[in-house]
Amino acid sequence: MNLAKYIDHTILKPSVTKEDVVKVCDEAKEYGFYSVCINPYNVKLVSKELENSDVNVCSVIGFPLGANVSEIKALEAKKAIEDGADEIDMVLNVTALKNKDYSYVLNDIKAVKNVCKGKALLKVILETCLLTDEEKIKACELSVEAEADFVKTSTGFSTGGATEADIKLMRKTVGPNLGVKASGGVRDNETALKMINAGATRIGASSSIAIVTGGKSDSDY
Repeated sequence: MNLAKYIDHTILKPSVTKEDVVKVCDEAKEYGFYSVCINPYNVKLVSKELENSDVNVCSVIGFPLGANVSEIKALEAKKAIEDGADEIDMVLNVTALKNKDYSYVLNDIKAVKNVCKGKALLKVILETCLLTDEEKIKACELSVEAEADFVKTSTGFSTGGATEADIKLMRKTVGPNLGVKASGGVRDNETALKMINAGATRIGASSSIAIVTGGKSDSDY
């Protein structure tokens, strides 16, 4: 297993500098991580830094609350793709889901998917720590219906991150063909492998180097 190719090397804290972002890009190229995941402001910089490498550019959208209206999420995704993003990680509208406004949630995802079609892969961040199992299942089903490419556990900015139980539930719900991304709280090799064994096909982490070298880190996004 090439564990590095499972990892979206992530730097999303609001206090990061240009130098911090460039360092993460250099690390991604050195270790062969799948992508670098950043906020939209940094997409142009990361796209330039990763030019002529096989590391993808991943941007978060509607981050971290998912409460932006659909039109803004779609516009944000469109701009990120124009700036060089290969992958879009959008935050699901948790409030709409809890209101059982399923048509809104579905159309919210579809609005971003329509922008991504043929241009970028779409992941939907569920923020599982805020959802019941029933809500997690429904969110996965709506993501499948909207033709998302992945479902993802967490932003890393809420009350909890990825768990094996959630990965298993998500994998069971979406079936074998959709991607499942474990993010939030994955800080070492052992945890990353547990997530993969539970059904994850991608890991989102800022502790990526510790994961692939067998170290341990307290860092999380």
